[in-house]
Amino acid sequence: MVLNPESKYPNRRAYVVKLRGDATPAALAGRIENLVTGRQHEFASAEELLASIASDLAPDDAPMND
Repeated sequence: MVLNPESKYPNRRAYVVKLRGDATPAALAGRIENLVTGRQHEFASAEELLASIASDLAPDDAPMND
């Protein structure tokens, strides 16, 4: 039996999401931070939150859509 040394949930993909006090389910707003890199992104919608995660997961040589 061979054990997989890579975790199914690696730490480099751990995030903290902080929602603003005025955020609502229809209007998410806040900040996301990668716990390993410390990289932070502010977001003003659910779409921006998902885009921030996707951009953080993209390889360093991939083009960014800013």
